[in-house]
Amino acid sequence: MLVLRLIYESILFAFNSLRANRLRTFLSLLGITIGIFAIISVFTVIDSLERYIRDSLDSLGSNMVYVQKWPWTPPEGETEYPWWKYMNRPVPEIGETEELLRKGKTFDNAAFLFGFSRTAQFGSSKIENATVMATSEGILDVWNLQIASGRYFTESEMRNGAPVAVIGSEIEKQLFEGMNPIGRTIKIQGYKFQIIGTYEQMGQDAFGTSMDKNIHISAVKSFYMIDVRDKDRGQTICVKARDNVDSDQFMAELEGIMRNIRQLKPMEENDFALNEVSIVSNQFDQFFAVFNLAGAIIGGFSIIVGGFGIANIMFVSVKERTKIIGIQKSLGAKKYFILLQFIFEAIVLSVIGGIVGLLLIFIGTQIVSYATEFTIILTVDNIINGLLISSIIGFIAGFMPARAAAKLDPVIAINSV
Repeated sequence: MLVLRLIYESILFAFNSLRANRLRTFLSLLGITIGIFAIISVFTVIDSLERYIRDSLDSLGSNMVYVQKWPWTPPEGETEYPWWKYMNRPVPEIGETEELLRKGKTFDNAAFLFGFSRTAQFGSSKIENATVMATSEGILDVWNLQIASGRYFTESEMRNGAPVAVIGSEIEKQLFEGMNPIGRTIKIQGYKFQIIGTYEQMGQDAFGTSMDKNIHISAVKSFYMIDVRDKDRGQTICVKARDNVDSDQFMAELEGIMRNIRQLKPMEENDFALNEVSIVSNQFDQFFAVFNLAGAIIGGFSIIVGGFGIANIMFVSVKERTKIIGIQKSLGAKKYFILLQFIFEAIVLSVIGGIVGLLLIFIGTQIVSYATEFTIILTVDNIINGLLISSIIGFIAGFMPARAAAKLDPVIAINSV
């Protein structure tokens, strides 16, 4: 009870002192507010960016491998990307997708895809450079796409290249302007496509991809519109693993089947790339580790400046209250009471500055999230970190002035000018 009462009286005394010296309090708050704003805003932006990118990576599929011509990262042990080694590789083909599905034991599904830009038109409405996504049937399952209205392609429509299409929400808004698109016909490169369905709105991921802005057609139909024979159009085979299948087993089988399809000899290098989402995820782990370190250093300097400001103000406060300290000690106040009194004053001052800094960050996150598509969230962890850092800086900044006050001789203190 004595300790709690001491803490209560120390905090009360601190508030009274801060209230009595408002200008000095404001200047001290300003320093620590800027410091907390700097370091926590950096952490908040980095955390939000990391969450955004990781959500985008998750949408690519943690249990999925992308068979492509080009690897996403340089080979292990190399720092430069040897693009010349990959230039003459063959591109994936739709027939290879069918081979993989026929031979794979650990595969849940697979889909062939590539994209190209064309003008899409409905009546007087037109979209220049609309993305046409040409795929095989399995993409609905592989990418976990959801139909908002209408239906998806039938197997027969996909295999026979029927002139039908499923469109994203942005294409629907721009071309049809509130009309029901199902059953209506659009023109792409002189070809007519009947709209049979629309996809649910997904939003754009960190890599700029989104089915919202795509017109989805059969890959077989696209072969009449664009020449893909031995030409790199970004052809990709997405292979999805079965649930609870060992990753190494899945990768080994996929590599073996692809080598068999390409008829590669035992000592020949692969002429294809197996790109895993985990490879990119590991690259981002290193990226964000460096960013967090840089943010901590930048924000740390701001915090140190704010801490010096509080320490300076506290030394001034001790100087001004020397007589009061002498009276308190002559009336029996212990050293630890004087020590805690000034330490709590510094901590309270620092925490108030931290709260103001966090409030400014919260207002900033709301403005950015409202004005842009990028959502920034001030997490509970960052709020706790901000208050914790404020408290620690307040303690460190207030300890030396408080120690000096606690050591004052009561007689000398009372007689000080």
